[in-house]
Amino acid sequence: MALFGPDLPAYAELLPGIRRIVAPNPSMMTGPGTNTYLFGENEIAVVDPGPRLERHIEDIIDRAGAPIRWILATHTHPDHSPGVRLLAERTGAEVLGRPAPDDGHQDKSFAPSRVLDDGDTLACDDFRLTAVHTPGHASNHLCFLHEASNWLVTGDHVIDGSTVVIDPPDGNMKQYLASLERVKSLGPAALLPGHGDRIDEPGKVVDWIIAHRLERESLVRAAVAANPGLASRDLVPIVYDAIPKRLYAWAERSLLAHLFKLEEDGEVRQDDGRWRLGNADLQPLELRRDIE
Repeated sequence: MALFGPDLPAYAELLPGIRRIVAPNPSMMTGPGTNTYLFGENEIAVVDPGPRLERHIEDIIDRAGAPIRWILATHTHPDHSPGVRLLAERTGAEVLGRPAPDDGHQDKSFAPSRVLDDGDTLACDDFRLTAVHTPGHASNHLCFLHEASNWLVTGDHVIDGSTVVIDPPDGNMKQYLASLERVKSLGPAALLPGHGDRIDEPGKVVDWIIAHRLERESLVRAAVAANPGLASRDLVPIVYDAIPKRLYAWAERSLLAHLFKLEEDGEVRQDDGRWRLGNADLQPLELRRDIE
């Protein structure tokens, strides 16, 4: 499992009219913390206010330097959107995004006054942001393309220095891979991730993620072929033998995402939660253990 990059400064101006504030919620899953982005100079749009932390919300308001008119969320996981409601109460800003799915792991306090669909835009004299629907990590996940810079805010779709957990049923590996291809097709000049530093080689990074996921998928398929009838929890130490046991619960979520994709593709099947190859004509692949 890859590690996040070095700690980031709590505040940084990335370009005139584009700023980043790192929320004080560092952890194994969030790296240095959740990135909050501020767009504009005379009117401000805030993307991902992060968790509901009073001091972070106050920092956003203090750093804005102009009226905050809009608040956007890339998705409704607990480290990205709970701060929206508090910031909206303090500023009266319009809330934009997509409603939270009902899977028990979402921020149900997020209530957008404007629901964004793929291709919808937010424009003012200072900037133009276009919503790009990128389901996979979360079904309601949006990226935002900043037109003038051609930089793409990626939330948890692509993060710096690590891969993201795909957690079924809302997380979907097939959709995630398709959304990565969509991001690549946009040709952004840089990515502004939800965690970690700016990514200046988007094509290279997205290609690596796709290759990594497909290689992992091949390993999952090989593990099922070599060990028919195992449950997902029993496949984890085979597929993820290089990670510490404390991460097995998270690894099982991504393992299931791979299994469900392979099931949808007709390559594996499950009987009462136990997995086998789905097609007798498929030949077992050699099980490799040298994949990260």
